[in-house]
Amino acid sequence: MKIFRRLYNWMLSWSESQWGATALFCFAFAESSFFPIPPDVLLIALCLGATKRSFRFAAICTLGSVIGALAGYAIGFYLWQNDAGEYTALANWFYEHVFSMEAFERVQALYEQYNFWIVFTAGFTPLPYKLFTITGGLFGTNIPMFIIASVISRGLRFFLIGWLIWRYGAPIKGFIDKYFNLLAILFTILLIGSFVLIGYYF
Repeated sequence: MKIFRRLYNWMLSWSESQWGATALFCFAFAESSFFPIPPDVLLIALCLGATKRSFRFAAICTLGSVIGALAGYAIGFYLWQNDAGEYTALANWFYEHVFSMEAFERVQALYEQYNFWIVFTAGFTPLPYKLFTITGGLFGTNIPMFIIASVISRGLRFFLIGWLIWRYGAPIKGFIDKYFNLLAILFTILLIGSFVLIGYYF
């Protein structure tokens, strides 16, 4: 836990730097494939420090995250298994330090059943997005669908945070920290549920 706290504090320190926006892009990129802490941490701090630039920061965060998702996809597609179908040293490192093999295998079943919606859900909710970007590449998920789902989900998440801070300022930070992930999950359930109902009745 101490190492995560140090990483968290290190991320926040970039909000006071002239390179804050660049750092935000890099963290958003890295979080989509291997970095453990979501970029929301730095996004919130930057937006609070310059409220009028909240949407710009949200756009930077979205762009970095989507490009990082493609990098995660490439890891799964090109670097996860060798020609003999065996896991590479890189894959084993991920299993030891980022996510378990059991979680990876469970995601495969979710991809086979939900496809677009699993990418969307992982991108918008607190689910570990990197797990889904890498598995998307390994299972050869349709690239245009993968990109569209990533852009929509990541954009909704980061622009919602930017809009909340732009609209309500510093007082909304406590609400975001405490309830945002829960609201993201509920919103996703309602959205997917509405499409299921539409498909059922029409």
